[in-house]
Amino acid sequence: MARENGKVIFVPFTIDGETVSSQIIRQKKKFADAEVIEIREPSPHRVVPECPYFGRCGGCSYQHINYEHQLSIKWRQVRDVLQRIGQLTQIPIRPIIASPLAYRYRNRITVHAQDGVIGFFGRESHRLIDVECCPISMDDVNRALAELRGRRPPDGHYTLRAGASGHRVFSQANDAVANALGELISQLIPSAQKLLIDAYCGAGFFAKRLLDKFVQVIGIDWDRFAVQAAQENATAKETYIAGDVEKELSETLRQGPRKGDFQIAPAVENRRSVAVIVDPPATGLTPNIRRTLLEVAPGTLIYVSCNPATLARDLTELCQKFTIESVTPLDMFPQTAEIEVAAHLRASW
Repeated sequence: MARENGKVIFVPFTIDGETVSSQIIRQKKKFADAEVIEIREPSPHRVVPECPYFGRCGGCSYQHINYEHQLSIKWRQVRDVLQRIGQLTQIPIRPIIASPLAYRYRNRITVHAQDGVIGFFGRESHRLIDVECCPISMDDVNRALAELRGRRPPDGHYTLRAGASGHRVFSQANDAVANALGELISQLIPSAQKLLIDAYCGAGFFAKRLLDKFVQVIGIDWDRFAVQAAQENATAKETYIAGDVEKELSETLRQGPRKGDFQIAPAVENRRSVAVIVDPPATGLTPNIRRTLLEVAPGTLIYVSCNPATLARDLTELCQKFTIESVTPLDMFPQTAEIEVAAHLRASW
């Protein structure tokens, strides 16, 4: 980001502190977009991208930056968004959890085929870039891409996965960082708890890791295929519900589980032993879900977010009844501007 006469100018594929020559390509009322003509004084963090499609493909945006500096940028991004949007200061932000692999980490990709071209959409366009190999994807994924290209498939969208095929339900694309996220949440939630409600549970990634800490576990997700996958190897203490997350979470928190004799409200003593995990889409929590969490205020709330902006918005409201114990950024997607965040909240009755 640069400024000229007070106007913000966004210059992609640069690094903070660099001096560049650029040309404005789009003028907006409050900002402008530019493209680099020349790097006059490069950053010491600048590196040569590994991908021959970088800059044209719409996937990656940070391959020109060394990995350590990418982590620094993302940590500051989380801090700045919490402060700017959420007006949240003095938040205990933990060090970012890095990906063990900066390249070859993705366990799946979705490519598009049209008129003999197979690849990804170009940056800020609907034009396909023909891609023979994706350097941020695992070797198995690239082998699947090569096989697909060799078949000359009909036009359409194709999801390529590493390893054996299984349930087509949502899962994180970076196995190592997903496991680190699971370990982190296991450390944050205290032992000897009575009830876990895992909202947006998918196939039970968090719920199944935390079984030993709870008497009862309830998972809720709108995706019936994910819920079916979670139920296949469920123990007696697990219940998975396919339905509207907003409605089911509200009913479970207010009325208690559908089986068993544990009641949540109104006793604070019971709520202390209740934990809720929410892992919503990028739009964040709905107003009704935020209202439900504030009214019942379970003892522990873990908020996993893929969008720091909506996380900041939601945390501002949740702080009426919760104290933020920690915020942990995780680099689920190296070489991109995307970031995962886990916030640990404790009810402050």
